[in-house]
Amino acid sequence: MPFRYHNPVAVRGGAGALEALPEILAGRRAVLVTFPEAEGLGLVSRLRAILGASLAGVIDRIEPNPDVSYLAAMYERFWREHANTEALVAVGGGSAIDTAKALMVGTESGLFDDLVALLATGKPFVPHRVKALVAVPTTAGTGSEVTPWATIWDRAAGKKHSLHLRETWPEAAIVDPDLMLTLPRSVTVQSGLDALSHALESIWNVNANPVSDTYAVAAAREVMATLPGLLADLGNRDLRARMALAALKAGLAFSNTKTALAHSISYEMTLRFGLPHGIACSFTLPMVLERARGADAGRDAVLAAIFDGDLADAPQRLRAFLESVGVRTDFAHYGVTEDDSSRMIAAALEGVRGRNFIGRGVGA
Repeated sequence: MPFRYHNPVAVRGGAGALEALPEILAGRRAVLVTFPEAEGLGLVSRLRAILGASLAGVIDRIEPNPDVSYLAAMYERFWREHANTEALVAVGGGSAIDTAKALMVGTESGLFDDLVALLATGKPFVPHRVKALVAVPTTAGTGSEVTPWATIWDRAAGKKHSLHLRETWPEAAIVDPDLMLTLPRSVTVQSGLDALSHALESIWNVNANPVSDTYAVAAAREVMATLPGLLADLGNRDLRARMALAALKAGLAFSNTKTALAHSISYEMTLRFGLPHGIACSFTLPMVLERARGADAGRDAVLAAIFDGDLADAPQRLRAFLESVGVRTDFAHYGVTEDDSSRMIAAALEGVRGRNFIGRGVGA
């Protein structure tokens, strides 16, 4: 069958790859967007030394899951003070990269409310101005460094906005596993399971193609083989490098398919129940796999490749894997009643991401 695959992000990877930043920027001045703890970890001082005169400023007061409540002032100050700065360098997890993607899209007025109004339409638009973005993940999971998507939350209104434009692809990504050596166990689990979810979601997906499948199978197998050992030895550079590559492959997979039902469910779990994204989008994976299994013979074959050809026992194997890394797979554990979970799944199936799921008619 004919297929298309497109990803324009230039990727640099491997230990020490961060040192390539000046070469990538090629003399352009850039604002660093990073997480608050980066200063204490010595990362900001290291980046100052690497970037030298190219560093135009530092934004390090980002919060997890960027919300409109604090993005507005940051956005408007950025466009007032750095209108002529050419690039952004986002160093951190998904929240840092998502924040940078929100900042990189300039409205004509310079007002954040105008950006939110455009996002609320759900339709693509052409930004008035755009900054180049270099994405440097410090977690192995988000995949945001090789996708054009960012999630902007509006908790007060109980909704989220998806930023997804042709212009929001990063220009380049630097995947340096040495930046992940200090991650605590909780973030290592959450980000690793986010990568696993990206891989599986890109397979049980109506937009899947042979290239995305290749990345996804490799990513899922690598996460399941590597994450338990890494959790027992968080400072292991080889295992960190393997997880970083697995997360990158998962990002390359879902960059072309988008996510599906597990992510559609996750948004309400995060908004209503405060569940971290990596857990919210992964605890339902065995249930979603059960719904996907049998919906399409071709998809079954790809999924079976992750589980050594045994798709019959795959949901239980997946459930056992998740529970082995400390993640419960039942809604009740997170305070969700059976009636509420049924309603949540039904609503998620009708959501934008839920409509990507191949098994929408299964178990309904």
